[in-house]
Amino acid sequence: MWRGFSHLLKKDFRLMVSGKFFLLALLSLFLYSCYINFVFVNLDQEMYPVYLYDPQDKLPVNREYVTKLDSREALEAACKDQYSVGIDFSRDAPEVYLLSCGRETIDHYRMTWGEAILHGNADGHADRIGPYNKEMKNRREITAEFLFFELSAVGFLGLASMLFKEKQMGVIRVHGILPVCRPVFILSKLLLLLLSDLVFAILLTVINLGAAGAVQVLPDVLLQAGILSLIMALVGFLCAVKLPDFKQFSLFYLILAVFVTTPVFLAEQTGIEWKQIVYHPMYHLFKAMKAAYFSAPITKASYYLACLGAIILLFLLSYQTLNREIAKEG
Repeated sequence: MWRGFSHLLKKDFRLMVSGKFFLLALLSLFLYSCYINFVFVNLDQEMYPVYLYDPQDKLPVNREYVTKLDSREALEAACKDQYSVGIDFSRDAPEVYLLSCGRETIDHYRMTWGEAILHGNADGHADRIGPYNKEMKNRREITAEFLFFELSAVGFLGLASMLFKEKQMGVIRVHGILPVCRPVFILSKLLLLLLSDLVFAILLTVINLGAAGAVQVLPDVLLQAGILSLIMALVGFLCAVKLPDFKQFSLFYLILAVFVTTPVFLAEQTGIEWKQIVYHPMYHLFKAMKAAYFSAPITKASYYLACLGAIILLFLLSYQTLNREIAKEG
């Protein structure tokens, strides 16, 4: 069995090399890192505009980012964009006023910024956000998003492209008569994709967070990357075995990208109020990946049990589907 497994690994590795899988992964790594280091970190990220209603002139306004208004109604209207922060000095106790943007983290930053203005502890920019400076916070956030996107696409497409090539070569028909353990046929592909995804995660993290920052988060990041890699690879395997040709698979991948992955990014990045997103399984994988990059890993046993159950279920479905495909091939 294990001798056959080593032969399968070599065969799958050659398929990945011939299919330029590693070259595409390196190209993605290069493009992501260039964008993060030469574009994203240099974007002008202004702090939230502050609107002040202070009829008794209790707070001196000598900063360009504070705009004074003449009524409470004007203050509320200015904050309707769910981005600005209002300060009301018309009452005995000053109040920081804001409308939620739908993201608790952003609302927390806005409230912290408003309180800093209220107490005169701001100079127009934020050097630190929690335990990280602003640049490092942004680096961790964008790196987590790129890694999630890459693993969601690469695991799914990578294994599927290998399997379609094998189907065209008649490899599946040959395995129907060879004494090869069929679960090993699946495991060899999963292992190679898992290892390549983990190496990609390590390189992306080290390049964009630095060695010191990467060491702190890599254990948690690799755990989440491994979970996502296995799930997406098994989904890709299942679809590639089930669907007859790559055209139908491409259409299915488009549907997956539009209706499965995109809503997660929209809910997280645009502040759209969508309470039902908590029932979306990819949303929890995305949140877990971001939490790992901020040294706040998911600790709920239910999350890991659900992931383990999903991996086992997808593996069994893939095994049964492979058996039916081999029987169909005769």
